Amino acid sequence: MTQTTGTTSPPPPRSAGIRKGPEAQLISAGLRAFRDDLVRGAWAYRPLPVLNVPDSETMRLPGMRRLASHAPHVLVFGSILFALLVSLSTGQYMSLPELMVLGLFAVAPAVLAATRPVAAWWLTMPVGAFASVLTGYGDTLPFGPVSFLVTLIVSTIAAAWQGPRAALWMWLITAAFSLFVGGMTGVGSGSTVPLLFFLGLALTAVSIWHFRRTTRETVREAHREVSAERSATAAERTRAVRLEERTTIARELHDVVAHHMSVVAIQAEAAPYRVENPPQELADAFAAIRESAVAALTELRRVLGVVRADDYEAPDAPQPVLADLDRLLDGVREAGVPVEKLVTGRRRELPQGVELSAYRMVQEALSNVLRHAPGASARVELAYVPVGLGLRVVNDAPERPADPSPGAGQGLTGMRERAAVLGGELHAGPDESGGFEVSAFLPAPLPAPEEPAPAEPVAPEPASDGPVPREPAPDEAPTTPLTLVKKEDR
Repeated sequence: MTQTTGTTSPPPPRSAGIRKGPEAQLISAGLRAFRDDLVRGAWAYRPLPVLNVPDSETMRLPGMRRLASHAPHVLVFGSILFALLVSLSTGQYMSLPELMVLGLFAVAPAVLAATRPVAAWWLTMPVGAFASVLTGYGDTLPFGPVSFLVTLIVSTIAAAWQGPRAALWMWLITAAFSLFVGGMTGVGSGSTVPLLFFLGLALTAVSIWHFRRTTRETVREAHREVSAERSATAAERTRAVRLEERTTIARELHDVVAHHMSVVAIQAEAAPYRVENPPQELADAFAAIRESAVAALTELRRVLGVVRADDYEAPDAPQPVLADLDRLLDGVREAGVPVEKLVTGRRRELPQGVELSAYRMVQEALSNVLRHAPGASARVELAYVPVGLGLRVVNDAPERPADPSPGAGQGLTGMRERAAVLGGELHAGPDESGGFEVSAFLPAPLPAPEEPAPAEPVAPEPASDGPVPREPAPDEAPTTPLTLVKKEDR
């Protein structure tokens, strides 16, 4: 007896759900819009806005600004007062107190619309139908004369808050309610068609206004975003220029400081050999100086080496100083810019970092004259004072407008960074003659004069039985005290 085993096919995959067609999706989206616009938050507090009135001669009249800022309130409550007067004049077989109470009841949704417009709109239809019956206008159900006006007022306010989509829903629901009441009561309302017509005009006008206001706000928001993005881009570009300028300053100062540290190490190594039979303490001191200089130089190269670009090459020529300024001015004159130099004060040698930064500032300022002031002449002024160096580069008004130049203003940022690194300050801007002026001050105080050490009194030596020092022979060199020869570095 044999047994056959059949293979069972796997069960079909479970359906992920029936996909909605475009019609179902449209209906679902419309119902969600109806729920969001007219059901959720129907009792939300939305008071009439107070307008921001611009200043003008008319608005300076007493009370005019306050009246203009509350124009929506005046318009709405003026319409409510008009509807109340209509209700007082349309009642049939009723006394004035009864008409007053009934009129207040009929316009109550319009009063509520000043603070809660959506809830007020839902009340207009039942309240209007009931008020029409009480006032004797049952043949005009569901909207008598007063309900006609109240429905227009409340629907306009609610549509202004909720937008065009809610306005369409309000018109459709109002039409459906009118047809439903007319079909249930068997009373043909002659006011339904005029109401739907005028309501459609009002809601269309409000929808157009709402659309234009939304478009303006969208455009204004886009402009704000573009302005913020431009400001962020400009700030980022300025930050990048500052970092690049600081990197350049660090490279230049690294070259200057490394040169001086190398000179210190070499002099400390050579100093013991310039003295005959130096004491061991002196040799150890110079060795410690050399080791500290070499260690500082190595650490300086390691730390500042991170700011060097991959393609950076150390300059073969020494960094420029103020003594090289004449050569720079000759090059500017050859480029077609008349430039003169004026030096005041007693010229002296400044720290190399100050001279290098001053040279770079003058160079950048003259480059700006070449780019942004065609046909203008320039003047370079240097003022040596005991506490530092003042420099000023000023040019006349240009003969013609300059061509647009990318990266305008970045050179001034670099000059300010150079001045800030040295503890100085820089000012730049147009002058009264229509030209441009760049002025800076770089601190470099004079070194304090060395005061001579007071001579110590020599006490007389007591008489002793020891040998008396002999006088040196005429051909014998006198013994000199221990001295160091110091090489001056520029």
